[in-house]
Amino acid sequence: MFERILVCLDGSKLAEQIIPYATEQALQFDSKVTLLQVMSIPSSIAMASVAGALPQTGDVIEADVQRQEAEIKACLDGVAQYLLEKGIDTECVTLGPSQPGETIVKYAQDNSFDLICIATHGHSGLGRVVFGSVADYVLRKSGLPILVIKPREIEA
Repeated sequence: MFERILVCLDGSKLAEQIIPYATEQALQFDSKVTLLQVMSIPSSIAMASVAGALPQTGDVIEADVQRQEAEIKACLDGVAQYLLEKGIDTECVTLGPSQPGETIVKYAQDNSFDLICIATHGHSGLGRVVFGSVADYVLRKSGLPILVIKPREIEA
């Protein structure tokens, strides 16, 4: 039923709580899993846009993007190793920097996924209005089956 599963991560332990659920689906249906993380817009660009100025050089932006890519690769590779040890065909994809919700939906539709797995951080009310909700956006816009969990808070 689900030949291709897209698992959306953001580098947080909360987001990683979707992994056991995605693993069970993949094992049940002998699915291929793609782990996806969308890079955030570099802080150097965000700060410059707030200040009304452009970054002085592209070097600052490039360094930020390279740092993010390395961190994401390490995180995704760790999760992929876990899935590979379970016998699940797994690949890792990093996209962006861009808006996560839009990027996830476009990637899922362009690559014919059968299921999207994502954790919500549980913002509600004003928090959702201010910060938005990637999971909510994906749920409303993808047109695909979605496995969504609200992860339990992790104590520091």
